[in-house]
Amino acid sequence: MGAAVIRCEDVTKRFGTTEALGGVDLVVEAGDVFGYLGPNGAGKTTTLRLVMGMIRPTSGRVEVFGLDAWRDRSAIHRRVGYISGDVALYDRLTGQDHVDFVGHLQGLGRPPEAGALAERLGLGLRRPARELSRGNRQKLALVLALMTRPELLVLDEPSSGLDPMVQREFHTLLAQHAARGGTVLLSSHVLSEVQRVATRIGVISRGRLVAVERLDDVRAKALHHVEVQFASPVAAGAFETIEGVRDVRIEGALLRCDAPQSSLDPLLKEVSRHEVVDLTCIEAELEETFMAYYTKAAADVA
Repeated sequence: MGAAVIRCEDVTKRFGTTEALGGVDLVVEAGDVFGYLGPNGAGKTTTLRLVMGMIRPTSGRVEVFGLDAWRDRSAIHRRVGYISGDVALYDRLTGQDHVDFVGHLQGLGRPPEAGALAERLGLGLRRPARELSRGNRQKLALVLALMTRPELLVLDEPSSGLDPMVQREFHTLLAQHAARGGTVLLSSHVLSEVQRVATRIGVISRGRLVAVERLDDVRAKALHHVEVQFASPVAAGAFETIEGVRDVRIEGALLRCDAPQSSLDPLLKEVSRHEVVDLTCIEAELEETFMAYYTKAAADVA
């Protein structure tokens, strides 16, 4: 990883008496694909709008490329591709008109990448925006964000409304952007989407950042569903005391429990002290791991 592309230091944002963010510290480094996760209303969009200089922090500092996100937003915008959570288009303009308009604002004329991107996403550029479906409006927003090959992509729920085939192509585009050295800040409330593309994740709840981890580290915590059939009944006590093992259930000679990867070795050593008839160990979906570890952290900030 390189230098910080985005830096938030003790950032608080209030709207009247409502605190949308409280004391957020966040760094997104060059080359990061950073998945910003949390339920609707957690503060994801507020953070991204602060990064884009659309609103000003109540306190704290937000920097992008080492520049003040509020004061230097015009210079920052020339280097960023942005998709808002609620895509706004000019109803009378066609997709091509939007491409030309944004290209003109960026001083690029008609960006040559736009046509190829539209083709990859299955988007025609001849129809006016008012005739586009929700999915096609989202595709056009993606084209406009990606066509200038920006250094940084700031994307608020970018795959909303896209069908699964287009989502896969979008994920490929993000991987190619990162391979060129680009950086991504991607908000979502769906872990299964983020895990396909992210290198790190941040979890926000009620305006507080409750965790920042590499996705590989999250996977290392992956829960495993373990089921063991013994030759004779066993007691639960020895298994319940193994660190990390949870939800131990004993039904005569049948043991069921959940364990993170780090607890599998001591668990299996304890299992091996008994005569085993059958054993299964299935890794849980990452979404389940995520909920198990971070739901409590989110509750702690309530």
